[in-house]
Amino acid sequence: MFTKTITASILALSVAIVPAGRAAADAGDFVAGAIIGGIVGHAATKQHQRKKASTRTYKPRASRIPSTQEGREIQASLNYFGFNAGTVDGQLGQRSRNAVSAYQAYLGYPSTGYLSPFEQNLLISSYNRAQAGGYTVTQQVASNPDGTRGLLKTYRAELAGQTVAPVQGTTIVVAPQPAAPATTTTTTTVVAANPAPAAAPAAPLAAALPSFLGNGASPSLASHCNTVSLLTNTNGGFTTAAAMTDPHVALNEQFCLARTYAIATSEDMISRVQGFTPDQIAAQCKQFGPAMQPHVSALALKSQAEVVRDVAGFILTTGMSPAQLKGTAQICMGVGYRTDDMDVALGSALMLFAMGDHVYGELMGHHLAQGFGTSKRVDAARVWYAEGLKAVDNGAPAVFAPGQPERTELLRKASLSLGTSNSSVTPVQPLVQPAALPTFGVASD
Repeated sequence: MFTKTITASILALSVAIVPAGRAAADAGDFVAGAIIGGIVGHAATKQHQRKKASTRTYKPRASRIPSTQEGREIQASLNYFGFNAGTVDGQLGQRSRNAVSAYQAYLGYPSTGYLSPFEQNLLISSYNRAQAGGYTVTQQVASNPDGTRGLLKTYRAELAGQTVAPVQGTTIVVAPQPAAPATTTTTTTVVAANPAPAAAPAAPLAAALPSFLGNGASPSLASHCNTVSLLTNTNGGFTTAAAMTDPHVALNEQFCLARTYAIATSEDMISRVQGFTPDQIAAQCKQFGPAMQPHVSALALKSQAEVVRDVAGFILTTGMSPAQLKGTAQICMGVGYRTDDMDVALGSALMLFAMGDHVYGELMGHHLAQGFGTSKRVDAARVWYAEGLKAVDNGAPAVFAPGQPERTELLRKASLSLGTSNSSVTPVQPLVQPAALPTFGVASD
């Protein structure tokens, strides 16, 4: 629970910025979205804090973009590879964002202007490697038709574990074969305080029950999307509806694309929040996860109607306006994806859906189809996909890749093909929960 001071401060900010009578969620509305305390706290208390906070004043945000060492590294790397980021001052302004977009376009990534963790690591590590490479790098640059930029593709191929072999002046990239899943066996050794004589048979050890939830590590969506990105580029680009042979591959690509857009939207909104750093906002969003976790868990257990009804009931207890809640959800959804916190990301998407933004049904479909943050349920995934596509068909604006109208048809075709013989996703049988016994939702391979 946040202190009254922090919550009151953010609420005062929303009162000072949001004009009366406006319902659209824009730069003013999402400022109030950082008020996670309004979600996890008591509605009446928050109403009292709003009145108390209205007298607070704030200094206007400085127009100068903060300069950071990370920003300088990004700019220096972009400039080295021929993507003009301007003066290396550590301030990632519009010119730097344009350079990032050009870098992403060159490598075949979505041109968002915002670097994913993988894209940033590839950029900076390639720059450092080129700086230390000496004459060998000079030779590589001279022999590559793309010049310095060509190093990026060479280093990326090596990073992916691919073999790059020159054959008569042509570079052939051999994609790595998928490795067999590793099996880890844990052996528990019990040492008795008074060991039995050697001649006596050892007493049987009590069977240790495995734990699949709780302290176990959840799959990393960020790592998964890095792999998907590499395979997409190895295959020559994103799958199209006409060329699709495996819906699982197509939906994985679109899932990671949606994740990238969600992060970019969140970071843009956070950059305009006054009085709080991105780390402070991320810390608040982290507390949003436990509040929404029961609803996230219900995704694989309840019908869509039941989940939406429960989330809508929860929304009524927050005491926050729809604009405030929408801003909160948009900010925290991107934070959840960036930090690999699926309770935060999925919980935010559920809130947006329950408030009427049904285009976000696509995200619940992706999570249920792939098993990130929830158990894998292909049958349930189709229901959420269908609702998201229905919203677009009825005229709702696309929130992910809005400049790609053909994406809707690809999602429709791929989601309807889930569970067919060409798909690597195996339909999950209805869950049976014996009374008084715990149920572990183990996703199928």
